[in-house]
Amino acid sequence: MDNSNRRRWLTGTAGTLALGTATAAQLAHAAQDPVSDPSADAEPATRKGRIRQSVMGWCFKPMPPLELAKAGKRLGLAAIEGIDSKFYPEVKKIGLEISLVGSHGFAKGPVDTQHHTEVESRLRQSIDTAVNVGCPNVITFTGMRVSDMRDETAVRNCLDCWKQVIGYAEQHGITLCLEHLNSRDDSHPMKGHPGYFGDDVDLCLDLIKQMDSPRFKLLFDVYHVQVMHGDVIRRLRAAQQWIGHYHTAGNPGRLEIDEHQEINYPPIMRAILDTGYTGYVAQEFIPTWDEPLRSLEHAIGVCDV
Repeated sequence: MDNSNRRRWLTGTAGTLALGTATAAQLAHAAQDPVSDPSADAEPATRKGRIRQSVMGWCFKPMPPLELAKAGKRLGLAAIEGIDSKFYPEVKKIGLEISLVGSHGFAKGPVDTQHHTEVESRLRQSIDTAVNVGCPNVITFTGMRVSDMRDETAVRNCLDCWKQVIGYAEQHGITLCLEHLNSRDDSHPMKGHPGYFGDDVDLCLDLIKQMDSPRFKLLFDVYHVQVMHGDVIRRLRAAQQWIGHYHTAGNPGRLEIDEHQEINYPPIMRAILDTGYTGYVAQEFIPTWDEPLRSLEHAIGVCDV
């Protein structure tokens, strides 16, 4: 294919890509053309910057967190999360914020009273860390179901534990974000979480409403919501006042948000903006492209609406 025909082919391809609003990086991937190397002095993938984008560090292991942070800064990210707190000071020097501080993890949660002391302690420590680093959010989870425990008991256990720490969060101006996770995908320990109690987003919202605190909100993970429920835009609009943070990934597989998966991210990002949301949207997909930073560059462009 000569260059003129190649250009015409690329132009025609742009209208057929599933994401609808293809970026230059997306077209390059579709045509198997090289894109700019994000590890060099690449121009930012963000142009509009209306979505404050972050990246989840665990997805890009074994890439060192500071290497990811430097590349993310060059690509136009505003923040990073999902990395060891020991890296926070250096990340701040690079020019990124911390968008979410980790805590007790998704397995040992407040659904089981034997974990309450540990959960409360970890949440208080994470609130202190968030204050020190200027981060607005700390993550929390329900934990895994306990055999033979009634849902009513599990709900009460969760609320009892969170109520021991929510006053501390309010006092320090930190929001606890409860993450809804899917329990359907059992192919990978981070693609799905069979047995997770908070696998129904409506249940999570009910827990948040019962907490009745401006500092207790939902972490709306688009990937997990799609796996369990679908109807993403309608759901985020209905829940907008209770959402404190967003995560992205392609479905199926929690992979790149490219033309090979089913979630159409540009209209989702526009819907988020329409709700008046001004917080962070973190990229939490598992990269499979030969150069992981290419996929991050591409994802940032897709969400830059």
